[in-house]
Amino acid sequence: MRRCSLLLLLLFGVPARAEQAVTAPPGWDPQLAAQVYITALTFMAPRTLEPVALAQFTLWGLRGLTALDPALSVETRDGQLVLSAGGRVLSTAPAPAAGNDSPAAWVHATIALTNAAWNASAAVRKAGTTGILRGYFDELFNHLDPYSRYVPPFEAGDDRARRSGLAGAGITLARRGNSVVVQSIIADSPAELAGLHVGDRILSVDDQPVQREDAATVAGWIAGPEDTIVEVTYRGRDGRPHSIEMLRAMIPPETVITERSGDILIVRITGFNRRTDVRLAHELERNFSGPRKPTGMIIDLRGNRGGLLREAVAVADELLPAGMVAITAGRDPEASRIWRSADGQLALDIPVVVVVDGRSASAAEILAAALADRGRAVLVGSVTLGKGLVQSIAPLPDGGELFLTWSRVLAPRGWPIQGLGVLPQVCTSLGQDALNRQLASLAEGTQPMAQAIELHRAARAPIPAAQALAVREACPAAEGRDTDLQTARYLLSHPAAYDAALLPISGGN
Repeated sequence: MRRCSLLLLLLFGVPARAEQAVTAPPGWDPQLAAQVYITALTFMAPRTLEPVALAQFTLWGLRGLTALDPALSVETRDGQLVLSAGGRVLSTAPAPAAGNDSPAAWVHATIALTNAAWNASAAVRKAGTTGILRGYFDELFNHLDPYSRYVPPFEAGDDRARRSGLAGAGITLARRGNSVVVQSIIADSPAELAGLHVGDRILSVDDQPVQREDAATVAGWIAGPEDTIVEVTYRGRDGRPHSIEMLRAMIPPETVITERSGDILIVRITGFNRRTDVRLAHELERNFSGPRKPTGMIIDLRGNRGGLLREAVAVADELLPAGMVAITAGRDPEASRIWRSADGQLALDIPVVVVVDGRSASAAEILAAALADRGRAVLVGSVTLGKGLVQSIAPLPDGGELFLTWSRVLAPRGWPIQGLGVLPQVCTSLGQDALNRQLASLAEGTQPMAQAIELHRAARAPIPAAQALAVREACPAAEGRDTDLQTARYLLSHPAAYDAALLPISGGN
C-alpha cells in the first residue's frame, strides 16, 4: 500500500476548482466530501476489474441522492448534469469535456448538485455528510461487484481491529460453578508468557474481585488499550493464589484448532489472519515430531469465510512442494501476480482430506483449490461459496475506508473461483444414498465426479451465470454435516478409494 499512501497524501489538498463550489448550507461539509470523492475516484479509476469512465462513476454516485430522496433525479442532458425534483430542474452543472480524466472536474459538478439537493430536500439534510457519502458509494458500487464498499469512519476502526486482532492477554474465559476459569490460551500470547494455564481460576483483575461476575465481564476487564498493563490474580494448579502483570497486546483471534482422532490429525481452520500460518506450522511440528505421528490429516474449512490472501498462500506453502498456489489478475500491474509455494512443506508424505461446504469462501477456497489442483488433497463436502475476488483497501480523508475489488483469483489450473466455487471430488450434499454409491465406485477405482470436475476445471473467466449454475449443480452448496468428517475418515482408511478420488497432479507448476 506504499504506492497508495503516497498517492493519497498528494490528494488530501483539493484542487481550487472543487473548493470554489457553491457555498453549502451549515451542516454539510463540501470540502471534506470533495476530498473523499477525489481520493476515491483517483484510486478507483485505474484499478476496477473493467474500465469505467469517470462520467459513469459520477452519474452512478449522484444517484445516491435519489436513494436518499426518491423525489430527486439526476441525468445527463445536452452536456449538462441535471438535478430535478418533480419535473422541475433544481440545478445544472456542465459535464467536463469528453475524455476529461480529471477527477477534480467531475467532483466539482458532483458537489454543486449535492449542494442544491441539500437545499431542496429534508431527507438529504437528515442524512448529513456521512449519509450522503454512503449513498454515493452504495449506488456506485451497486454497479460493480458484491464486495467493493465504502466503510464510514465509525465502522472503519472496528474493521481495522478485526483485521489486526484485539488488545488483550490472549485468553478465553468460561464460568464453571462459582469460578471464572481460563478456557483456552493463544500461543505466544501475554497470558502464556506470564505462565497462565488452562483451568486456572481467575480471582481478580486490577484488584476487582470476579466472584459475582460473568466470564464476558471479566474478559472485558482484561482487555484494554494496547501496551498497557493489566494485573490478574489467579489460583493455579498448586491451589495457591498468584498475581501476574501482563502487557496487553494486539492478539489476532485463534484460527487453528487441532485434535487427534486415533491416527488422524484433524485441523480446523476458522479464518485466515496474520498468524494462521505460524499457528499451523506450530501444530504440525508438534504433532509430527512425537513418536506417534499421524498417518492422515483432515483440514476442516467448513464455515471458513476467508481472510488474508497472503495467509492462504502461506498455509498452502506448509503443505505443498514448490509450485503455483494461485494467480491474481487485474488491470493494475500490482494486482496481477503468480503466488507460489516454496520447497519447505511439512507432512508431505501423508494423505490429506479437505472438508468444505457452501459457506467456505475466499481465502478458504484459494487453499482448497490449490491443494486439489496440485493433487495434494481430496476435497469432501459441497461446492463452496464462489468468492474469488481480491480487494485493495484505501484510507479516505474522512477516516473511512474504501474496499475496491481489483483482481480475480484463478486456481493453479487456470479456472476462476468467482461464481464457480470449488467443486469437491467427493460430494456429500446429494444425500446418503448418492454418497454411498459414490464411495462404492471409488473403492472399485472409478471416480463418478470425474466429468463434472473436468467441466469445472476447464472453465475460464468470465463465466456466464448459467454455466456457473450448471457446474455447481453437480454438488449443490450445503451447510456442513457430520457425514463430511465420516467420509473424510473413510477415505483416509481406504487408500484405493482415496487414490481414485484424488485429482492427478497438474503439470506446469
